[in-house]
Parts: sequence; structure tokens; C-alpha cells
Amino acid sequence: MRSLFIAGNWKMNPATLEAAVALAEAVKAGVGQATEVRVAVCPPSVFLLAVDAALAGSPIGLGGQNMHWKPDGAYTGELSGAMLNDAGCTHVILGHSERRHGLGETDAQVNAKLQAALGVGLIPIVCIGETREEREAGKTTDVVSTQLRGSLAGISSEQMAGVVLAYEPVWAIGTGLTATPAQAQEVHAFIRGWLASAFDEATASRVVVQYGGSVKPENVTELLGCPDIDGSLVGGASLKASDFLTIIKAAQGVAPSKLA
Repeated sequence: MRSLFIAGNWKMNPATLEAAVALAEAVKAGVGQATEVRVAVCPPSVFLLAVDAALAGSPIGLGGQNMHWKPDGAYTGELSGAMLNDAGCTHVILGHSERRHGLGETDAQVNAKLQAALGVGLIPIVCIGETREEREAGKTTDVVSTQLRGSLAGISSEQMAGVVLAYEPVWAIGTGLTATPAQAQEVHAFIRGWLASAFDEATASRVVVQYGGSVKPENVTELLGCPDIDGSLVGGASLKASDFLTIIKAAQGVAPSKLA
């Protein structure tokens, strides 16, 4: 049975260690010991150790925003999976569109990182999604299937059960635009069908597929009500504890009917 999963991607925010710890502490206080919805936060790497300490005793997971596929070596500015483990991480975001489109990250690189993350026991959150031009050209499913095929190459059904997917239409990230629930559900259902074809029905039914892209307290309940949407990868709204906690509370309200 899939569980709902809300993850906050803080990106290159906040500006100070003090603010990062305060945000983590506020989220921790709001979540308490509730576990019906999985929650994780993904701060900048320089704050990981301090945020891990702030979250001590909480069920909230800690995630890195990226990692290298090599375990060590001459890779200036990079972090290995083992380093993320040592900093307290349980999760790692891979293939975010800001890295794919802004930094030229390829499906093959995402796949190498995925293999490395699974090898050290991290839960990967693999991001996929189309640009506005690709959607308007009717290429959404082609783009998504290509990204899935390349990013998940060589992954077994058993491994896939421990992978989280995040569908994030590029045109809805940081723009204020959001896919309608119908648009989001259509792509999530396609992803579920692709998983069933590439792996099997049992695997497809187990994989958590989040929606990301301008998720806010105002739209999250309707999005989470869609049958194939299993949570959210939240950007800007995760930087304000009250908004992030409202999103988590909405997920907690939806969880009983989704998991029945």
C-alpha cells in the first residue's frame, strides 16, 4: 500500500543557518510524532548537519538536493551518497528540472546517481516533467516516458519499490502556474501505466508518485484527491512553516480515504 509523502525542497534557501534551523524546528513542532503521512525536508547541503540535529526525535526525513554518482574522488564541489548518509540524510532529490534544464543534467547522469543512491540506502526522489513548449506541442507523454526510461534504466522491480517519482511540469515550477487536477492526474495515470508495463502491476501500485509545481495550501487538497497523486514535492511553500504544515495537514486529512 502506498503512503502519502510530502517533501519540502528548500532549494538555495534560506540565507542563514539560524533561519534554516528555525524553519526545521517549526516544522518539527507542527508535525509532532504524526506518521500517517511521510514528511521530509531537503535543505541546502551546508545546513544538513544542523537541520538533522534540529529534527532529532522526529519522524521527519532529511534529504539532499543532489549527489554525485561516484563514491569519492576529484569532483570539486560535489557530494557523495556516503557523505549525505553521514550528514543524516534519508532521502535525495535527483534530476530536478532546474538541474536538467539549467545545468544540462542528462537522463544517463540521473540514472547513475539513482544507482549510487540505492547502493547506499538513500530513498531517491526522481523528478520528471515537460516544458511548456513540449506540452503545447503535445509531447508530454513522449518526454515523460523518455525520462522514465533513461532515468530508471537497469532498476529492478525490487529496487523500484524504494524509489519515489515526482512529476513536476517545468512550466509550473516557480511560475505561479499549476497543472489542474485533471492535467496532473492524467500524467500521473500515464506514469502508473508506464510502470506497470516496464515492471509489473504490483510494482506500479507500490511506487509513490508525487506532484510538484507551485503546490500551495489553496490547491493541495484537490490535487491530493486525485487517485494517482501520492503527495507533493513542495518548493516555495515549504519555506514558510505555516504553509508547509497546512499542506501536511491537508495530506493527513486525505490519507484515510486514499489508503482505505
